[in-house]
Amino acid sequence: MSSLAEAPASRAPSRSPARTPALSPASGPSRCGGERRRHASDVGADLGAVQDTQLRSVDLNHVIKLLEDSDSKDLEQEQLKTLKKVVKHFENGLPLKDLEQIIEILNLCAEKMNEQEAFTEPLCELIKLCGLPFQKKKSSDEVSYSVAVSKSIAQLGYLMRVPSSQVRIQICKCIVSFYNMELPRKLLSGYQPTSANYKIQMAELGGLAETLVLSLALVENQLTEKLWVLKALQHLSSSGVNCRLMMKAQAASRLCLYLNGVDPSGQLVFRSSEILWNLLENTSKEEVINQLSSLECVHALKEVFVDLLMHGFRHYDRQLRNDLLVIATLLAENPAAPMIESGFTKLLIVLATFTEVKIHNPLVKGLKLTYSYEDFEMKKLLFNVIGVLSKDPCALSLSLFVLTLQLLSENDVMPALLYYVKPNQKPGFHDWSAAQYEELQLHAIAILASVAPFLVDKYLSCQANTLLLVFLEWCVGQDPFFGQGNSFHGTGGRGNKLAQMRYSLRVLRSVVSLYDDAVNLNLCDQGAISQLLDILKYAANKSKEKEDAILLEIEADILFLLSALCENDLHRKELFSYEGVDILIPFIQIDPKKLYSGLGHNRLLFTALDCLWSCVIGCYIAEDYFLEKQGIFLLLDLLALKEKNLSNIILGILVEFCDNPKTTSHISTWRGEKDQTAANLLIQLWRQEELDLGVKRDQYGRLVDMKRPIASSFQKQQEVIPIPANCPSFAIMEISENIRAKLYSLLCKLGFENLPGLSAKDFVTLAIIQHYIDFKVGEVWIELCAELKEEFRPVGSDEEALKVISEVSEDTGRMVAALQTEVLESQHHQEIQEEQKAYTKIQAIHKQREMVNKSWENFLTRTSNYEALKKAKRLQEKSIEASRCKSKTQNGAVHSTDIKGLGTTV
Repeated sequence: MSSLAEAPASRAPSRSPARTPALSPASGPSRCGGERRRHASDVGADLGAVQDTQLRSVDLNHVIKLLEDSDSKDLEQEQLKTLKKVVKHFENGLPLKDLEQIIEILNLCAEKMNEQEAFTEPLCELIKLCGLPFQKKKSSDEVSYSVAVSKSIAQLGYLMRVPSSQVRIQICKCIVSFYNMELPRKLLSGYQPTSANYKIQMAELGGLAETLVLSLALVENQLTEKLWVLKALQHLSSSGVNCRLMMKAQAASRLCLYLNGVDPSGQLVFRSSEILWNLLENTSKEEVINQLSSLECVHALKEVFVDLLMHGFRHYDRQLRNDLLVIATLLAENPAAPMIESGFTKLLIVLATFTEVKIHNPLVKGLKLTYSYEDFEMKKLLFNVIGVLSKDPCALSLSLFVLTLQLLSENDVMPALLYYVKPNQKPGFHDWSAAQYEELQLHAIAILASVAPFLVDKYLSCQANTLLLVFLEWCVGQDPFFGQGNSFHGTGGRGNKLAQMRYSLRVLRSVVSLYDDAVNLNLCDQGAISQLLDILKYAANKSKEKEDAILLEIEADILFLLSALCENDLHRKELFSYEGVDILIPFIQIDPKKLYSGLGHNRLLFTALDCLWSCVIGCYIAEDYFLEKQGIFLLLDLLALKEKNLSNIILGILVEFCDNPKTTSHISTWRGEKDQTAANLLIQLWRQEELDLGVKRDQYGRLVDMKRPIASSFQKQQEVIPIPANCPSFAIMEISENIRAKLYSLLCKLGFENLPGLSAKDFVTLAIIQHYIDFKVGEVWIELCAELKEEFRPVGSDEEALKVISEVSEDTGRMVAALQTEVLESQHHQEIQEEQKAYTKIQAIHKQREMVNKSWENFLTRTSNYEALKKAKRLQEKSIEASRCKSKTQNGAVHSTDIKGLGTTV
């Protein structure tokens, strides 16, 4: 398929012709001249005999043999008559079984056309037959003949090599008819037409689209033929399969080069752009853009775009111009495209800004916007180009990026975008409608957020901070304004100014995140901290009415801005202190269930914690006020959720807060669910962290590996790699990758003695935590020893010293393990004692119950047995007598212990 001139003609092998009374001679044609003349006269007589009768069958093999005969004046007329009868016979459609032979006839006619133009008309008629629905006898014929049909349809593409405008146009018409299939007026007897999409599928299978793209080179200088080929390709490109075939033939670059060709009708640009769009939609966008990224293609695209821009006054021209602008935008995204070299980038930037800054540039001389819908769309597309140019600088080379920034700066992009950072004064502002102006305003501010970080000097010189703060003041003001909220950027802004506020804050976020001292100082000097707190309060109040993602994003952005402005500046933290803490507390009191709502509460909480770290910590006024507001209790409540992504930042804040001497008492006072203490919570977090890290412990939580007692499973898998002295080793880097160091620091602040609410298991873990730094030092020494042995062999004294150091670490591990065992044994002994106490108590209870039961039995015996009652009486009297004093009291009264007349047994 590399060359159309050498395209193979798929000819069917010669077969013995079936004899028919109409067309078959008595014998095959002879190469001898006399026999040929006799054969021709016989055939002519036969044809004349049946000229007015309806043909019932045609011997296509005979027709092929007839056409294969050498040219002569006598045979030419005969051949032409035969072809006409073939056309007449198949005027209602070609049967699938005869298609291969018909294509063979087509190829023979194409060969004869080089010397005999008379074959042009029958060739076109036969090609026209290929545009009719093929005929099948059985439903299975479509599958059975699929290979032959696909090859036959592919031959139509190869026939584009025929140097005849009429033939080429007819081939294109035939292909177009695949997509507008009309049934013939009369169907062949015993046949039915193939399905509507059959030819389209066979064209895909045969690779017709690729051949047709290659044929563009043959019709490059014939406009009419070129337009017909493009029309056919336009239909073929509606299929993804065909688009991929076309891309193999470099369709995108070929078509782009034709864009600026001479064509008074305008169809050339229209059809080429339509095909390009289909290629972009149905194939790899990157592959299409790569094909369009040559300097010739970009120049062609630029020329036709400028022509449509300056001279296209119809609605259709403006739409086509915008379509090409979208393709140019896609090219601008490709760093390899020579957009700057061709001058296209500068043109697009000038077009985007010339109405706002009123510059006198020859590129736009005489150009005026009509403020139609198409011009409105072009304005948005031009803004989008600026956004594309300011994104992903890493993809560009340094020189290209510098050139891009230079173009943006020189052509006043910053003032043009800042032109929209002002209150909407009235509906229908200038020549745009209120909805259109709002959409352009929001789009411009969104693009400003991308551009501003790269043009900081221009940003400051245009007093952008002042404009944005004034605009934000209008956003929270009471001025009557009802946003349309129709556009992408206007989401959530219908009937309010939230969309304007959202994108203005994004601009501030983009420049403040640079941590440029000049930008941040300029903001703070204009009272930005106080104003941002007011806006935050406004947004928080709005959220109480109805929470949505837009408000949460606004709140998160303001918190980030405050964090960036106040970080490392005591004076700004003092400005934040009281009012800021009051606003910040409710964000930390967030309902844990909302963290998974999907609206952005998670991000809001993180920015609130970041703001707490940056704006409160380090300023004793703010810290004390935060402690008064029970902020430490709120942080510990969040920590008790044991969310892994939250724990790290909260522990960091708590460690920093512990520099304030009042903090530890707050931490010690806190109680969680089931009267949990802070120490118990921290130890639980340590155990969970070690479990996640795969640190080895026995079933009781004791040390197992005395040599590397706190090493994670991943850490143990690492091989020894010698590293420079200024690079941290794995043991050091591991400190920042988990929360154990923060837990250790926090417990050091609280102290390891007299911690309330701890169990024996907690004390076992606490013993490890207490020696965390010792174990970490041991790990570093182990790494050091291993590196030394990799590089060279230490001398005897050094080796002895290293051995002693490693033994110290192991001794510490054994000591901690012994302490843990002692704690467990003590706990076990205590449990045994408590168990014995409990058993003694149970025994006493049982004994008491036995005594009560025995007393009751004695009582029952006395009431039912008189002898037993008398015996009890005697025992009672005896006991009374024994209890009396042996020496009688002088002159003392003697009282009887009997109650006379008593009739009870009690």
